[in-house]
Amino acid sequence: MSNNSNVVDNLISKLSKLPGIGRKTAQRLSFYLLKLPREEVIGLARALVDIKDKIKYCKVCFNISEGELCKFCRSEKRDKSVICVVEEPNDIYFIEKTNEYRGLYHVLGGVLSPLNGIGVEDLKIKELIKRLDEKVKEVIIAINPSVEGEATILYLSKIIKPLGKKVTRLARGIPVGGDLEYTDEVTVSKALEGRIDV
Repeated sequence: MSNNSNVVDNLISKLSKLPGIGRKTAQRLSFYLLKLPREEVIGLARALVDIKDKIKYCKVCFNISEGELCKFCRSEKRDKSVICVVEEPNDIYFIEKTNEYRGLYHVLGGVLSPLNGIGVEDLKIKELIKRLDEKVKEVIIAINPSVEGEATILYLSKIIKPLGKKVTRLARGIPVGGDLEYTDEVTVSKALEGRIDV
């Protein structure tokens, strides 16, 4: 219980439920919003409602979209011979920021995690397999290298390779600017395993 009004306490409570926002940050944000002009707060509220009312999932790749198809699936300029498989739509954002990838995407909606009750039928794997027609030559698996991620990568590789498609994954190892002295053994091991010609 605090000395704030019930309205402010309610906002603090709602904001503190967001990922990465603790109670103190929620408090600062609440008092910041209180100082903003009414129009800006209404604009923020409208933007929040819009993402619930106007955003859907692409019927082909399951990325976020405002229409039936996302901008990547609609584009004639994308390379249709390559599909990059990711866990969630926000992963696409980070890949696109590199300006390096020009292919299509497929969002699984998570990773295999039997301990959490997430199996093959809970992910968009069946839909991915349906997309692998003769135009698709390569599937890039861009999934986080967690235990569950590795299990998902292995599973996908086993079911896609027999279809005659090239299956690759993102490189793993020491980041640019990294220092061997501060790198853990597993990362160094993966970097050695994935070494390339110079």
